[in-house]
Amino acid sequence: MRTLLILTAFAAGLQAQTTARDNLNLGVKAFKNGDYAEATNRFKAAVALDPDLPDAMLYLGTAYAQQFIPGSETPENRGFANAAIEAFRNVLQASPKNLIATQTLASLYYNLKDFPNAEDWNHRVLAIEPGNVAALYTLGVIAWTCFIGPDREARQREQMKPEDPAPLIDPAERAALKAQFRQSLTDGIESEHQALAIDPDYTNAMAYMNLLIRYRADLDDSKEQAQADIKEADGWVEKALASQKKRAAQAFK
Repeated sequence: MRTLLILTAFAAGLQAQTTARDNLNLGVKAFKNGDYAEATNRFKAAVALDPDLPDAMLYLGTAYAQQFIPGSETPENRGFANAAIEAFRNVLQASPKNLIATQTLASLYYNLKDFPNAEDWNHRVLAIEPGNVAALYTLGVIAWTCFIGPDREARQREQMKPEDPAPLIDPAERAALKAQFRQSLTDGIESEHQALAIDPDYTNAMAYMNLLIRYRADLDDSKEQAQADIKEADGWVEKALASQKKRAAQAFK
């Protein structure tokens, strides 16, 4: 009798594993067909039947992430993001250096405009893959994005027009923003430098080098220093345009 129970339990376990694998395969098929809701249901079933099934949780997170629409503020959309985040965090509990899960979390937090977490997860990407140019580039974008709002508000308070030259007029306000943002802008510039060292023709990185240096000029202590920053920023505009022309020429060869 005991032997029969053991065999029955073993057979049930094999059946559960087979069913989990079948659900995984059906989920992959649905995902490839663009039926992300069906894919999600299949991956959830696979995980429920066999939590240790390789890649099932990763596929589940990917299916949720595919249904998330950046910029949409609906509860359903946020639910997709939260479910994807939970799934990828579960992946990382079992496999802390999973690059896909780490990269996708960095992307999700960025698209949710949760920039502190986005910055953290991009650094985690770099800890796994130090030469990841997308993570380096994104760190520069985050630094500029976090600064642009406060900088524009400061210019409005000081009744400065967008075309008015840097730096900010009010020394106290300039000092306060400098204490808060100067280092992050400098770090962002360094991140873009590193991205360009890996990919010298990375046009988007050149564009953000321009933006980071140009807007950092508002925090400079003198007009001369600001003019030097603007001149350097203009140089990156020229490099970006030259890179675009180079890519266009190569595309027509």
